[in-house]
Amino acid sequence: MSPSTPELLGTDFERKLVEIRRHLHQNPELSNEEFQTTEAIRAWLSQAGIRIADYSLKTGLVAEVGGKQAGPVIALRADIDALPIHEETGFPYASKVAGKMHACGHDFHTAAILGAALLLKEQENDLPGTVRFIFQPAEEKAQGAEQVIRSGALEGVRAIYGMHNKPDLSVGTIGIKSGPLMAAADGFVIEVEGLGTHAAVPEAGIDPIVTGAHIVTALQAIVSRNISSLQQAVISVTRIHSGTAWNVIPDKAILDGTLRTFEESVRELVIARLEQVVHGVAAAYGTKASVRWIKGPPAVSNDAELAQLAIEAAEQAGLQVVTPQSSPAGEDFAFYQKKVPGVFVFMGTSGSREWHHPAFDLDERALPGSARYFAILAERALQELASDIPREVST
Repeated sequence: MSPSTPELLGTDFERKLVEIRRHLHQNPELSNEEFQTTEAIRAWLSQAGIRIADYSLKTGLVAEVGGKQAGPVIALRADIDALPIHEETGFPYASKVAGKMHACGHDFHTAAILGAALLLKEQENDLPGTVRFIFQPAEEKAQGAEQVIRSGALEGVRAIYGMHNKPDLSVGTIGIKSGPLMAAADGFVIEVEGLGTHAAVPEAGIDPIVTGAHIVTALQAIVSRNISSLQQAVISVTRIHSGTAWNVIPDKAILDGTLRTFEESVRELVIARLEQVVHGVAAAYGTKASVRWIKGPPAVSNDAELAQLAIEAAEQAGLQVVTPQSSPAGEDFAFYQKKVPGVFVFMGTSGSREWHHPAFDLDERALPGSARYFAILAERALQELASDIPREVST
């Protein structure tokens, strides 16, 4: 039975996916706290007779369909965690948990990939291999993918696919491209040490706030004067902490910010230049400075051959394929792509708000089409890989 069978894509199937999505939306759990979410997913899979794989994950789980015929293993990944945001949608299915919300659409991802599992279960005997479903925790903290990898759940996987909903793409549209799609996301903390004094006699101290201000300004020239106009990078200082009173020059100033890049060589260059600039400006003003990096995931970069396969599957599923703009947001799906070839796509959901907004929502009519797409994609990927030699990770 094909995943495009009309009986499976009728109102009962659509209602089931909406019911799953809304249950998850009403009961959000933060990164590494997704215990009830995990058990709900386990129950839905078990009810459908889908086997749960035994991997040592604290939260999240892995399931499999297929294996009746010898063949490759491919993986479909959904993230399951929510955000510490108070929901402001006013919908009947809004979050029941104050201060927690699925404001990034991971409930949609989970419901759609679970739907793909239900569709593929109907043709399990005919699958030329195994589809492994990874319901991953802690994406928002960029920790979950590495937890899954450490559990061994990626062993034997020949290719992995995932998605993120895209509010600015309409339902029925899918964004697919090879190469960089989402940015490496690193954080930094700059600490400037000066010498405190009374604000009326600044010459008796060394002002870390003045140094910090010049550091902020100097950082803006790194991209414009070190990075080619054909490449991309963003440096943003997002918080400045210093001082306790209006008439006291403090001892320290702390600056927090983020770096976003799409190429590893650019990432390394900007990191090196940022540290040089910080230490140089600090020395020029008689202060000392340190830089602490909060390394995030690398850039999401799609395998070219698998991306073409994803485009063909989208066309078969009746989705309109567009070439998306790369997003400076980060995604820990990139950690999987460092291990096996993979493709990450943007699924159109006709949203009215951007990710992480307290009024974020999406059009649930995208659910059945997304489930059908990933079922078709999984089947095509198994067929393609079964007739091919193992691919290396594209660079």
